[in-house]
Amino acid sequence: MSPRGGVVVVGGGLAGITAALRCADAGRPVILLESRPRLGGLASSFRRGDLDVDNGQHVFLRCCTAYRALLARLGVQDQVQLQDRLDIAIRSTWDDRPARLRRARLPAPLHLGTALLRYRVLSLAQRLRFARAALALRRLDRADPTVDEASFAEWLRAHGQDARTIEALWDLVGVATLNARAEHASLALAAMVFQVGLLTDAGAADIGWSRVPLQRLHGDAAQARLAEVGAAVHTGRRVHQLERTAGGWLVRTRSAEYVADDVILAVAPPAAELLAPAGSLAAPPGWSTRLGVSPIVNIHVVLDRPVLAEPFVAAVGSPVQWVFDRTVQSGLAAGQYLAVSLSAADALIDVPVAGLRERIMPELETLLPGLRHARVLDFFVTRERGATFRPGPGSGALRALALSRAPGLLLAGAWTDTGWPATMEGAVRSGDTAARALLDRPARDGVPS
Repeated sequence: MSPRGGVVVVGGGLAGITAALRCADAGRPVILLESRPRLGGLASSFRRGDLDVDNGQHVFLRCCTAYRALLARLGVQDQVQLQDRLDIAIRSTWDDRPARLRRARLPAPLHLGTALLRYRVLSLAQRLRFARAALALRRLDRADPTVDEASFAEWLRAHGQDARTIEALWDLVGVATLNARAEHASLALAAMVFQVGLLTDAGAADIGWSRVPLQRLHGDAAQARLAEVGAAVHTGRRVHQLERTAGGWLVRTRSAEYVADDVILAVAPPAAELLAPAGSLAAPPGWSTRLGVSPIVNIHVVLDRPVLAEPFVAAVGSPVQWVFDRTVQSGLAAGQYLAVSLSAADALIDVPVAGLRERIMPELETLLPGLRHARVLDFFVTRERGATFRPGPGSGALRALALSRAPGLLLAGAWTDTGWPATMEGAVRSGDTAARALLDRPARDGVPS
């Protein structure tokens, strides 16, 4: 049962954690229900032998202000690393020489000039055409509904971008942030990524990452902070029914019932469509299927010696996309632990482990020659079939607003209408938005707002 004015938050990922904390900080009684045994959602960790393994390779940017504010609220901002300026080590199968994309200390968009001049992966003509297209993208009105319906790749080709330039620059950033290649991405979402991340503020794209396992950074810290503010957290509780009552909501799990004045659904789209009462969402039935999902595959390689001197490296001209050194975060005492993140992984999601090893290890050896002399101590794969929504043309019209049609029912999740792609920042912003909508609502029947 919940006391008067109570809020039940369904889902303990970053969106649910954010919403629960904001409501509890405002004095509302909060119960958070999570179906998994721990908080953190898609940005958490698990144990494999003596290793802490993140279920995905998550980074953030300096422009991720809501996510960074959540880290501060959780008291873990000292457990992340943030570059003083954007610096990406590049390995390419097209050119043996290592390259870097490092911003200059100049205002945007001039901050990228030096990096482009030195980016030998592309010809000078290709780099100049990229600069012209980037300036055109900077001026694009991404709020125009027709922009959301357009293909990013078609726009790029219309602005002189060839296949190699798209792969070496546009997809280098876009695949990791959108979880889709330009060919399958909404122009509006792509414009958001490049306008906010690269073309408006010089420091916006500086990259940050966790120095500890994500479970410690997110789930464990959230559990402690929620307990401090009196919120109840129940893990292993899958909600299977929401029922609107005369005074609020009845939330049912297999083992318990909870009465609440307000409910924040911070779950994946299929679960949101299943749980939300008929007519409470503006979208027609089947909207979550049409929105779709985009998978991510992570390949984990434990070696007997270090072969990568950078915290991460990006690859172009290769099926390998990004490689992260996770040695310290995992607790590995000797050798090196590499994690290969493969976004937009539709073609790989069902490939057996042996098949992935056969495909990826020769590519890794080409990019990291020291790997040829190392011994592989462990090789395993993690898969997130529904890592993000599919950010294709027209996807914006399928993303729900925080406020539903049903009084006291709100929606959160990186898939909701945040204006951001499905990132940690998007998830946190959605939780903030849902909680703010709930708390800013005028008080009713003596219930505090």
